[in-house]
Amino acid sequence: QAQLVESGGGSVQAGGSLRLTCATSTYTTYYSAAYVAWFRQPPGNEREGVAAIPIGAGGTYYADSVKGRFTISRDDAKNTVYLQMNSLKPEDTAMYYCAAVTRRRYSGGPLSQSTYDYWGQGTQVTVSS
Repeated sequence: QAQLVESGGGSVQAGGSLRLTCATSTYTTYYSAAYVAWFRQPPGNEREGVAAIPIGAGGTYYADSVKGRFTISRDDAKNTVYLQMNSLKPEDTAMYYCAAVTRRRYSGGPLSQSTYDYWGQGTQVTVSS
C-alpha cells in the first residue's frame, strides 16, 4: 500500500510563503507513479487540484488560481515532491493533500481528483489577512 506523508503546513500572514513536502514511503511507490499532485480543500468546499508533476518526462500543471505563485517540483533522489507557495492569500487557506496515480492506472486529467489512487492525510495551511 502506497504511503504519502505531507508536511510543511502552518499559519502565515498574507504575502508570506510556505513549502509543503510530500514524501513517498518507498522507491517503488515513487517510480511507479505517473503523476503526483497537490490538492486542497477549503473549509466547507470541495477538494480542488492545485498542481501536478509527472514522475519522469513531461510538463507540470497548475490551477489558474495559483499560477505564478505556486511551484511544484520533485527530488528524485529523495522520492519527494514539493509545493512552494509564495504570495499567499487568505483564500489559499485549506487542508492540502498529496496524491499519486500509478502509470498503470493513469488515463489523463492530472488535476482531477478522480484520477488519483493514493492520498496522504493532509497538512493544514492557514493564511491570515
